[in-house]
Parts: sequence; C-alpha cells; structure tokens
Amino acid sequence: MTDKLFTQGRLGEVDLKNRVVMAPMTRNRAQDGTDAPYDIHVEYYRQRAGAGLIITEATQITPEGKGYIKTPGIHSDEQVEGWRKVVEAVQEEGGRIALQLWHVGRISHVSLQPDGQQPVAPSAIRAEAQTFTENGFEATSEPRALGLEEMPRMVEDWRRAAENAKRAGFDMVEIHAANGYLLDQFLRDGANKRDDAYGGSPENRSRLVLEIVDAVAEVMGAGRTGIRLSPLVEVADLKDSDPLATYGHLIPELSRRGLAYLHMVEPGTRGDLSTEGGQTTKLLRELFEGAYIANAGYDRESGIRVVEQGQADFVAYGRPYIGNPDLERRLELNEQIAESDQSSWYGGGLEGYIDYPTLWEQKAA
Repeated sequence: MTDKLFTQGRLGEVDLKNRVVMAPMTRNRAQDGTDAPYDIHVEYYRQRAGAGLIITEATQITPEGKGYIKTPGIHSDEQVEGWRKVVEAVQEEGGRIALQLWHVGRISHVSLQPDGQQPVAPSAIRAEAQTFTENGFEATSEPRALGLEEMPRMVEDWRRAAENAKRAGFDMVEIHAANGYLLDQFLRDGANKRDDAYGGSPENRSRLVLEIVDAVAEVMGAGRTGIRLSPLVEVADLKDSDPLATYGHLIPELSRRGLAYLHMVEPGTRGDLSTEGGQTTKLLRELFEGAYIANAGYDRESGIRVVEQGQADFVAYGRPYIGNPDLERRLELNEQIAESDQSSWYGGGLEGYIDYPTLWEQKAA
C-alpha cells in the first residue's frame, strides 16, 4: 500500500499529485542588474516539477525588500516575464508552483538598497547578523524605523507583488513571515519596540501581517494563499518573549481567513512530541484549521510518520532537493538520497544547479 505522503492531496483550491513539498531555498542566481529569473531557473524548477508543490526561492516584492545579491524579484515586467517561463515549464510537467513573497526588512545592507538608503524595520534596531553582498559576507546595516504613514504603502507593495505573481501564472503564493525577515520582525517583541498601532501587544504586532494577508488574499483568493511562520526558531538575532501569546493570537486569525495552508518551520523536532518544542508546535498547529505543511529537517521515515499520524498534511523538504531533482520519487522508492555540493548552494551558474541526475539517469550511467 502506498504511504499517504505519496498520495494526492489538496491545498485550498489546488489539487496536488503528492504531499511532498519542495521548500523555498535561496540560490542567488538571478540576472545581474535586473534580478530576473532566466533560462537556468526555468530548467532548475522544471527538473523538480515532480514535487506535489514547489515553493520558489524567496522573491523580493520591491527593490527595498532585497537583502542578498542575486535574489530574484517580482516588481518589474522583466521579472514577471522570467517567472512566467518558469511557471509554464513546471505546469507543462504536471507540477504546481507557489511564489514566496519576501521583504527582508533589517536583514540587508546599504549597498543592496536603492540609492544606498537605510534598510527598513519595525524599529531602528540593527540585527547582529550578516548578509551577502558583492564584497562577500558583511554585517547588516543600521535600519530606520518605518513611519506609521508608510504602513499603507507597505501593504500596497505586497498587494502589487501578488498581482504580479498572478500575472505570471503562479498557482499559489506564500507570504514569508518567518526566519527573521520583515514580517517576523514585526511579530516579535525582540525587534518590534513600537508604541503605536503596530507594536506592543500581540494584536498590534500581528496587525501588519494580517493587513498584508488580507491584501494578498484579495488578489489571489484565500484558497491560493499560504503563509510561512517560524514561531520557535531564533534566527538573525530575533527573539520573542512569549511565542505562545504572539502566535496564539496570530494563527487563529489566519485560520479564520481560510488560508490554503500554514507552512511551519519547526524547531528541528521532526514531529517528536516528547520535546518541549514538539509540544508547543502541536499546540500552535491545532489553532489552524486548514492544511499544515511541516518543515523541520524531515527524512523519509519521519515524513511518512507525521502524515500517517495526522500531525501534518504535507511535508516540506529543502536541501535534499538540491542534489535530487526527483526527490519525491527517491523517497517513495526508498532509494539513496544523493549529497549535494555545498560550495555551489549560493551563487554560481549551471554547476551544482541543474546538473544533478535523476534516479533513472544515475542508474543508466
């Protein structure tokens, strides 16, 4: 009998051929000068179209949202056209693809910002973190706090990005509110020290996220809009004093809006409910009535287990997809998972990007 992980599933309005999700992974290969995807992106994503759903690498919604070199955008016609070719290639192979919408906030450097301006953040607190620039890894720059009058503009930026994603033909979009970037910065009181309607209480710190969710869902439809959260993951110098209170408010609000899915970056538990992190994740997961995508370094056995036990509806796999373009097939057949070359994970060209063989190509060699 086929394990449930490898059977058809449904995320909101979108039917998927299996429950294996390719997680978003930054690969830093967008075109110089335009930040547009091009031919190598078309081939990279086409090769991995066997996943139930591909979630693209994080894609900045505006030039201001950029925090690393050669990450793609979705704010120009050239970028939209580049992504359209990617989408068409994946869909021609029978796959489904979601665009991950991204604004890095304070995780940036002035050299990456328009006209060398300061990065923006909920509060003027620099992250004790590094980002990747033309000069290599550099400490993040001092950010400026977004003004209250800028909030409508910020919401409109996300709405416009969703409109561009729809123009490109994406099946879904995912709002990136995890891993220490702008929306995560607003959610957590370690970075958000505001004393206005967007800071202080969990309700206020969730306000911008929910306004953006509403704007994006208005464009795409709630059934084609997902969100990624990382409540218990401390990254890029970002902490929260009471994650249960913060996300205990946010997640029911997301559920009430009928989003297609909640994609949770879990604290490395692989569904182990005997740990404190596993128990807290379980409590938060139960607050969301829609589909749940688990993401915590799962392997074949743990991925199968959490779906069979009803702890997750789908499982996201990231780095294994780099060296295994047909990862879902290898998992189903219990075949060996190839290692990838870490030196080519970020930046470069074809090598280490589109030259990894499928299982059948490997066996035929």
